[in-house]
Amino acid sequence: MIPRPSTRPYITLSSAMSIDGYLDNALAGRLMLSNEADLDRVDAVRAQQDAVLVGAGTVRKDAPHLLIRDPARRRARVAAGLAASPAKVTVTAEGDLDADSAFFTSGESPKLVYTPRPAASVLERRLGSRATVVPLTEPVTMDAVVDDLGERGIRRLMVEGGGSVHTQFLQSDLVDELQLVVAPFFVGDCRAPRLVGDGRFPWTPDRRARLAEVRQLGDVVLLRYALSDRCETP
Repeated sequence: MIPRPSTRPYITLSSAMSIDGYLDNALAGRLMLSNEADLDRVDAVRAQQDAVLVGAGTVRKDAPHLLIRDPARRRARVAAGLAASPAKVTVTAEGDLDADSAFFTSGESPKLVYTPRPAASVLERRLGSRATVVPLTEPVTMDAVVDDLGERGIRRLMVEGGGSVHTQFLQSDLVDELQLVVAPFFVGDCRAPRLVGDGRFPWTPDRRARLAEVRQLGDVVLLRYALSDRCETP
């Protein structure tokens, strides 16, 4: 297990998948894997975060708002001196992002975009005041992103996809806890995106992840895995 610097945020990776491990189908439109009970749970977890991170592919395909939905949770954050919703973070290698995406136009919280230095100037002109572009050494690594977020005062980070981002965070052993929801159906299409891609992961048959919690939420189940010794018990 890689030691985590004290300035690094506590990282929760949150995702939902089909029984056969897919994040979506290969068709147009988004596949709903969760249900209302789980969406409310995710909203509650998100309300505890300083920032939420998704990959550029998720920004392009899903145009996520990443806002706290529950008014009481928004009020509680504001009363605590925080923005109504956490900061939004994305990572892009090419800088191919639309400034009019809901990721950038919804909510008043800060938006951060990490990108290689060669793409930064064009992206800054495209996004203008809608986001802060953070240039990093190419190729951008999640270690570098997390270190920079820690220096900016982010203490709790929620990673919400997609599969490429999941893979990079998990392979780099950056995640403190995995919150994985399993939907009660199969996708069965190899063209569809999976929870993670191929690669070497720290958790193997000889180093098994610790199951910290199992919770039924209607017709889906939450599996909560402790992936570091910092993982908070229920």
